[in-house]
Amino acid sequence: MTAALHAAPLTGSRIVGEVRVVGAGLLGASVALGLRAVGVDVILADASPANLSLAIDYGAGRAARDTDNPTLIVVAVPPDVTATVLAAELAAWPDALVTDVASVKVAPLEGLRALGADVLRYIGSHPMAGRERGGAISARGDLFIGRPWVISTHDGIPAAQVSVIEGLALDLGAVPILMTAEQHDASVALVSHVPQVISSLLANRLNGAAESAVGLAGQGLRDTTRIAASDPELWVQVLGANSATVADILRSYRDDLDTLVGILDAPTAPGARRALAELLASGNAGVARIPGKHGTDRRFSQLIVMVDDTPGELARLLTEIGEIGVNLEDLRLEHSPGVPIGLAEISVLPEAETRLVADLEARGWRIAQAGA
Repeated sequence: MTAALHAAPLTGSRIVGEVRVVGAGLLGASVALGLRAVGVDVILADASPANLSLAIDYGAGRAARDTDNPTLIVVAVPPDVTATVLAAELAAWPDALVTDVASVKVAPLEGLRALGADVLRYIGSHPMAGRERGGAISARGDLFIGRPWVISTHDGIPAAQVSVIEGLALDLGAVPILMTAEQHDASVALVSHVPQVISSLLANRLNGAAESAVGLAGQGLRDTTRIAASDPELWVQVLGANSATVADILRSYRDDLDTLVGILDAPTAPGARRALAELLASGNAGVARIPGKHGTDRRFSQLIVMVDDTPGELARLLTEIGEIGVNLEDLRLEHSPGVPIGLAEISVLPEAETRLVADLEARGWRIAQAGA
């Protein structure tokens, strides 16, 4: 089975009627795959015939018919054309509720009002999920499982319509969260848009660096630059649509950098080490606020297992953890080029750590670190 066809098992949908998905890229095709998996009749539309055919070939839905009568329309197009496409869909389907999955929410709503569209049939939404790769070929029906799905209500929207978008999110395994458009844009600037900029700026420092330096890269650099591989064209649009809020946060970030540079310029000055320690500790406090698995604040213990770079070894490790009866909460891999072993960082519940370490060592696994 193609990775793009991964989806939740067929369980029945909360949505009644056909769903039209406009835009067959990563998010649109993922929405469509997830809905198909719960039995929804999905109509696909895309400005590109090639994109549309590819998404249909992957099983994300079917082409439009003259007899179509969608009850819900999901618009998944780039931010700079979202309002225009939303307005066209609202006009073409006067009985349908319309939502979008754009990563900004103020601009589409304001754009619709400027166009004179019927905003009482529009509810903006945004699934906090994605991948560095785009297109239907990268789509997954399970992309949204356990992820927040923001629903941006505005004046005059009936509760029954909000419940339809909540049903969409729940059908796809996501967690619905109600926010105004303004609250949403301020929030994603902090947790999504600014991290993208900072990751890209950090990765930019690698250009022109000596190969010997880049060759020393470990998991820390990989973690902090992973999203720098994202599509620049898309992010130009996203950042442009949320520019003022992102710029405000970056100014504060610049102030923090200026403070840090001042400390490092005179590291032996009175109070410098304390100031540096307090700055780093504030980062500890901030990262502790990031929700854990399934949105909880529960923390896990980490152990690092050394895995030989031979076929089947990682699969054997995961199988044996299952045989031991410990649930794997998270997994991260580090494998530097030319090194004959990889490091698997396993996250488990704290109460399971001691038993898992003992049982893995008894089976011959080498534990590089435990109790992190």
